[in-house]
Amino acid sequence: MNYNYDGDNMNKIKYFTYLNLITENKKIHDLKTYALENHVPIIQKESLDLIITIIKVSQSKKILEIGSAIGYSAINFALLNEKITVTTIERDEQMVKEAKQNIKSFNLEKQIHLISSDALLIDEHELGHEFDLIFIDAAKSQYQKFFEKYTKCLRKGGMVITDNILFHDLIFETDIKNRNTRQLVKKIKNYNEWLKNNHLFDTRFFNIGDGVSISIKK
Repeated sequence: MNYNYDGDNMNKIKYFTYLNLITENKKIHDLKTYALENHVPIIQKESLDLIITIIKVSQSKKILEIGSAIGYSAINFALLNEKITVTTIERDEQMVKEAKQNIKSFNLEKQIHLISSDALLIDEHELGHEFDLIFIDAAKSQYQKFFEKYTKCLRKGGMVITDNILFHDLIFETDIKNRNTRQLVKKIKNYNEWLKNNHLFDTRFFNIGDGVSISIKK
């Protein structure tokens, strides 16, 4: 199959999508389809592809995820290498139930440790080891608190990846009518600025998916 690129920016995006197209694991495809059909928030493909590449290049083995949902991203991470372990935290009981079933269906119980709790209520010191990578994809209003709490468990040179830092491009809107949405957008913008000026980490921001930040611990 060939793709004819005519120089248009939208065609450029389609061209790179075509170049990066790979055959997807059927079970992963079915899990993603289920999430989309049932309005379960999961990571966008472009963001997932970026994180998977980072895990491979950095050879990260110990991963902490804040926000499991139905286990979609944790399962993708664990499938990369049998030596990868993922500790993932989720507070929604229904999501925990579904995530457990999905993890079991992929035979990943030994690699994925699912904690049913509010991530802000856990004693982070009880997690037991330094992580190579932390993925934050939970309550956006709490991003900074998650970051400050769990980077204590991150090794030097380890990474924190935060998803949805553009919040469906709402951070660019100047006239948001809904008060709760307006406050949430403000918190996300404040978090991005805080990351930018956090001198304990080297952070870069990427216009991929719904926006991704990568922070490396100095």
